[in-house]
Amino acid sequence: MTLSVLLTGVSGFVGHAIAQSLVQQSIPLTCASRQPLAQETAAAKVHLIADLNADTDWTPCLPGISTVIHCAARVHVMNETAGDPLALFRSVNVDATLNLARQAAAAGARQFIFLSSVKVNGEETQPGAAFTENTPPHPSDPYGISKYEAEQALLELAKTTGMAVTIIRPPLVYGPGVRANFLSMMQWVKKGLPLPLGSIRNKRSFVYLQNLVSLVLTCMDNPAAYNEVFLVSDDHDLSTTELLQNSAEAFDLRSRLLPFPPGLLMLLATLAGRRSAAQRLCQSLQVDISKARSRLAWTPPFTVRQGLQATARHLTRH
Repeated sequence: MTLSVLLTGVSGFVGHAIAQSLVQQSIPLTCASRQPLAQETAAAKVHLIADLNADTDWTPCLPGISTVIHCAARVHVMNETAGDPLALFRSVNVDATLNLARQAAAAGARQFIFLSSVKVNGEETQPGAAFTENTPPHPSDPYGISKYEAEQALLELAKTTGMAVTIIRPPLVYGPGVRANFLSMMQWVKKGLPLPLGSIRNKRSFVYLQNLVSLVLTCMDNPAAYNEVFLVSDDHDLSTTELLQNSAEAFDLRSRLLPFPPGLLMLLATLAGRRSAAQRLCQSLQVDISKARSRLAWTPPFTVRQGLQATARHLTRH
């Protein structure tokens, strides 16, 4: 079977970038989407699906497919309002994923690449103790729990079928088109707003969008990646203070950070009901990508500086 890819989540931040790279490399691509695709992926075949659940019929998408790249998911929700959020996450991230994987295996696919999350490992690391693929999983929210359960079910499926599974756990992904908190941070920096974040000495791993795409494509149709889990990052961790300084530099601006004590910052954030947001700014979360380096001979092709510059250029144009 020649290489032919089915990609889900193509309208999302990561999925769209993967689709663009596959089209640019002339790799036969089928996209499952709930909406028409952008012009950049017009060369791909498109199958519109009504919804992603345990009953989705993937039959029209799978003939001749060798590799499934599954990016579609119910993503992390900052202000969850559902009465039973774990049930909703499981419905999409576990049940729907397994439904697709079973049908892909039955149709003869060789590999299922699953975009998971570092949240499977946990929310925080201690100094000098970066997460590795051997770190005992410790998901703490419904999103992380659902991703972990999906990982385990996929690896079990691989034992009973001829389809290999590859799992990739990214930390926060940034790049042109990034949204949510990272976009807000870049907008603050671009406006030159003074921020009380000049004394934070944590360390966090991030991954530039094109570095993540590079690893996905490296894993694709690669026996060294079969039935393996990989962590991914830019391999250059930053404190929150350093991230803001580097972001200002990407805009060719002077950083405006005030040396505010982190302990006092946490206290004020707690009083304002924003403790969890402050924790994300102050705590560390590092990943070790030694396994990807050694097993796949992969290194991030772009630096943090290049990633932030690309993000800043996009934000300036838009």
